[in-house]
Amino acid sequence: MNELNYDAGSGLTIGAAVPCYKIYGDDAIAKAYPGLIDSASLIGGTQIQGRASLGGNLCNAAPSADSVPVMIALGGIARIAGPNGEREVPLEDFCVGVRQTVIQQGEILTAIHFPAPVSNSGANYMRFIPRNEMDIAVAGVGSSVVLENGNIKSAKVALSSVAPIPLYVKEIGEALAGKPANDDSLEQAGLLAKNAAKPITDMRGTVEYRKHLCDVLTRRSLKISIDRAKEA
Repeated sequence: MNELNYDAGSGLTIGAAVPCYKIYGDDAIAKAYPGLIDSASLIGGTQIQGRASLGGNLCNAAPSADSVPVMIALGGIARIAGPNGEREVPLEDFCVGVRQTVIQQGEILTAIHFPAPVSNSGANYMRFIPRNEMDIAVAGVGSSVVLENGNIKSAKVALSSVAPIPLYVKEIGEALAGKPANDDSLEQAGLLAKNAAKPITDMRGTVEYRKHLCDVLTRRSLKISIDRAKEA
């Protein structure tokens, strides 16, 4: 559960107990997975990052969890151990409700595994918070893209704080595949994110405001992912 291992061929394994600071403090991991660093470096403050883990953030199963959307976008797989052996679950299927996960009686999350980044790929996480003193996202977006000859070969987008669970918007990947990496494609993605969101109104924002943020943040996050893919 304290394993932190990155291999350019097999990918990245992060034990469920590995604190955030060890992840963003590893230069090789930070270079290969900048989208993951976006979230790991803003979960709480410096003191919290000394103990907080991506595994804990995932198992907490809060709709506003900062690490989960980009981990979904990166194709993360949860490794779970229990009395019946070990099993793997794609992260988009891990949370099943508010504070509810697929972990069963006697099971424990041991690690999260990510495939190795391919050429011309990039990822990002960004969020909007009401003020620096309230470190909870009104809405957040994790995205990843793979480019090919100036077009989007594949894309994944997941949203936070706008549904009972971190929301994987599969329609965005389906719509963008083969499309040019331009503003028109980003506009389409933003609209799909806005339509997919199922937020509530609370003290941090209204339904309408959160849907608007999904549109704006999706376009911005994908733009950063595309720029990173061009530099990869």
